[in-house]
Amino acid sequence: MLNVGAITEGFVLDHIQAGTSLSIYHYLKLDQLDCCVAIIKNARSNKMGKKDILKVECDIDNLNLDVLGFIDHNITVNIIKGEKIVEKRELHLPKEVKNIVQCKNPRCITSTEQGLDQIFLLTDAKTATYRCKYCEEKFKGHKKIQ
Repeated sequence: MLNVGAITEGFVLDHIQAGTSLSIYHYLKLDQLDCCVAIIKNARSNKMGKKDILKVECDIDNLNLDVLGFIDHNITVNIIKGEKIVEKRELHLPKEVKNIVQCKNPRCITSTEQGLDQIFLLTDAKTATYRCKYCEEKFKGHKKIQ
């Protein structure tokens, strides 16, 4: 049995779709932080069958909840203080995402103008559909990032 120790202060991301924890690690830029990170892939789950878990020992303010909500708003965010869960945060689809994905339309101004932010606006929460702010190109949100 795998034994990953408790963290004193930080957060645990639970119920991550199996196999996507490394993508989340990179999108959250955890590789740029000087903190302890445990990645557990394909853990057994009664609810999901298999799941991934990320345990991060750093301040919750370092976590971009908009990026996480865009990737998968079903992820559970547990905030840890004194080795105990003190708060659970729910994720929501953000109304706007900036510089997370790129517009695939080759005629979009973001393809030709260097330094222009890639901005997508939520247009349909039921289907997690976003549209490019500049050209209206569609992009499906959560569970599409690999």
